[in-house]
Amino acid sequence: MSSPTLRAVAVYCGSSPGRDPAYRDAAERLGTLVARRGIRLVYGGGHVGLMGVVADAALAAGGDVLGVITEALAEREVQHRGLPALEVVPTMHGRKARMVAAADAVVVLPGGMGTLDELFEAATWTQLGIHQVPCGVLDVAGYYAPLRAWLDRAVAERFVPAHHRDVVQFADDPEALLDALAAWTPSGGDKWLDRTPPPPR
Repeated sequence: MSSPTLRAVAVYCGSSPGRDPAYRDAAERLGTLVARRGIRLVYGGGHVGLMGVVADAALAAGGDVLGVITEALAEREVQHRGLPALEVVPTMHGRKARMVAAADAVVVLPGGMGTLDELFEAATWTQLGIHQVPCGVLDVAGYYAPLRAWLDRAVAERFVPAHHRDVVQFADDPEALLDALAAWTPSGGDKWLDRTPPPPR
């Protein structure tokens, strides 16, 4: 099965495997599915943690994989040595920018602070109209349930416009998530809910 509107996805995830074996299983399923759908995997270029799992799964299924890694991480020998394409960039910011520029959507697996940084930078750029890249969160074993609740709360409290809520999609199944990202269309609308300054205290 192919995804006509998804030619490439940038996958952000942990450089550690995490405690729950379900995280590794989800990374394997995602990597395999991306390859079978003919979608290019763009990821952080490492061989460690969930990063290595998703890349190895995509490669094993005959997929096209692009790794993007920083000079510092490459020098620490955490880069994947079996990739068909690897780009080494100077900075973490450059790494994120290159990955998103090479992708039609972002998919997030379980990870830590760096993974959330990558997710929200990509989502914010879509919100601001810098690019039009939807973000999908694979909520494995409820890992991202608190994040989903926070995002809904941010909409309710008028810090995130409701028409931008679907910039970040959530699903607990890789197939459903890729389908949602392939069907996503920009909602448009202004980022700013209230342009008037708050009243003086």
